[in-house]
Amino acid sequence: MIDEALGYLRCPQCAGDQALTRQAKALKCGVGHSFDIARAGYVNLLPSGGSRNSGDTNEMITARKTFLGTGHFAGLATAVADLACAQVPGTDMGCVVDIGAGTGYYLGAMLDRLPSYTGIALDLSKSALRLAARAHRRICAVGADAWRALPVRSSAADLVLNVFAPRAGAESHRILRPGGRLIVVTPAPSHLLELADPLALIGIDSRKEDRLASKLAPYFSSATTRDYSARLSLDHDSVAALVTMGPNSWHTDSGALAASIGKLPDQVTVTIAARISVWISPAKATASGPQD
Repeated sequence: MIDEALGYLRCPQCAGDQALTRQAKALKCGVGHSFDIARAGYVNLLPSGGSRNSGDTNEMITARKTFLGTGHFAGLATAVADLACAQVPGTDMGCVVDIGAGTGYYLGAMLDRLPSYTGIALDLSKSALRLAARAHRRICAVGADAWRALPVRSSAADLVLNVFAPRAGAESHRILRPGGRLIVVTPAPSHLLELADPLALIGIDSRKEDRLASKLAPYFSSATTRDYSARLSLDHDSVAALVTMGPNSWHTDSGALAASIGKLPDQVTVTIAARISVWISPAKATASGPQD
């Protein structure tokens, strides 16, 4: 899918929107910067020096693939796609960029509903990119750091998707066309509530929505929001995958987690709660910096 996405990508080494072309098994810009296409089908477009971290671990991505593959989050994926697809004319060609796309699960669900659109999955994790490259035939998986300038051309995207991932207001605004939409999914306070105490999970900041608004307000106007909630019945393996696939994995010892899960009932009812918000990109009066 890389060839179809070339018109939306830019060289991460050059100033401005220097175009990339395909030459054998690499992408190159007119200046001569070259980026190899991995055998797994993704291309790494990090600027020189790479990134300060490598993204989610292989263990986290494997857990995410396992858990999402059960269909437990299918309702959330449908809710995100419903709201996003209502923002664009689905018959027109266009581009959807997913920042922090992970395995490409949510982007793939959206592309199923937008048959003429190209998807660009941006993520730091090579484990995630390998899966995202195969998640949908119209996904181009690209190695990128959400906290740095993105390798996407200015005003290239009709939609930018951000699901439980870092939110870069300035860069999301830059890559969106005027009038384009940013779709943000954040956990609600009741998300994983039943597991919070017994598994010592990190809490959801009660001011999370206020912080989101303050970060995006300089670049976007708020359009609409929708709350999603579901109650899942999970066995111990599913609970372990659910906790391991997210940010709690960075703060939890695997042995201690397994011991705590072992004390839970065989089937646990767990609340999944999220807020889906839509933000509109206004006309670009001034140039944006790479990040906020």
